[in-house]
Amino acid sequence: MPIRALIVAVLLALAAPAWAAGENTNWPNYAEGDYVIKDYKFTDGETLPALKYHYITLGTPQRNAAGEIVNGVLLLQGNTGTGKNWLRPTLADELFKPGQPLDAGKYFIVIPDALGRGGSSKPSDGLKGRFPHYRYHDMVDSAHRLLTEGLKVAHLRLIVGSSLGCMHTFLWAAMYPGLMDGAVGMSCQPVEISGRNFILRYAEAQAIRHDPDWNNGNYATNPSHYIYGAAAGSFMPESPTRIQEMAPTEDAAKKLYEERLARVEKGDANNSLWAIESITTTTPRPIWRRSRPLSC
Repeated sequence: MPIRALIVAVLLALAAPAWAAGENTNWPNYAEGDYVIKDYKFTDGETLPALKYHYITLGTPQRNAAGEIVNGVLLLQGNTGTGKNWLRPTLADELFKPGQPLDAGKYFIVIPDALGRGGSSKPSDGLKGRFPHYRYHDMVDSAHRLLTEGLKVAHLRLIVGSSLGCMHTFLWAAMYPGLMDGAVGMSCQPVEISGRNFILRYAEAQAIRHDPDWNNGNYATNPSHYIYGAAAGSFMPESPTRIQEMAPTEDAAKKLYEERLARVEKGDANNSLWAIESITTTTPRPIWRRSRPLSC
């Protein structure tokens, strides 16, 4: 498998904001579904009667004598958007077409919405501030159950993850090293999140928690103050050069900010807060070193 070509394609596509991504669903055996895990217990002891995972599958499954899929590829999304980030034409066309690194005629490709995002379970489904405070370990463990129990995938040829998905890739390789042939994590390091990265996340979380409309997460309408800082913060992981190209004048910069503000305003504060704080207690490196996983 030409891994270098795959990495280049993914890194180029990551330069575009997740929410600007179009999507192409015209792939072999494209399907969407939901898998529900009953009475899921989180690492901190909290439970959820029904944890739902939304997922996309495409491609061609190959099965062993037991009927289990053995040519799986798992694609893990970044922190924003949904699994459909992988379906933007600039990325999918470089991955899934015949002869490309993840040829959908050869592999069975699984693309879940990460817990707390998209069609998967999240605070805004109804529990609001009472939704369990999930962490990365919970996200990986529950996704593993989707893969192995729900979709009957017994073996993965590859896991690919970017940003949030990259951190999860290290955990997958550490927790289930015998499940996969290889793992590719991009745009992260297997270390404790700290420094500027943590400060920016912590500041955004504090802005939500101190929003006068937040009400400990039990609000009737989405808090209206934190969004101004969140819209500005959304530019931080993006290329300054690319932002300059999109907003070369003061008026263009204001317009771009207002567009971003409108998008943030459509989101949900609890969903954002739980996602931001899911990084807490996550330090993949000690687990990774103990498990001797495959190359990432």
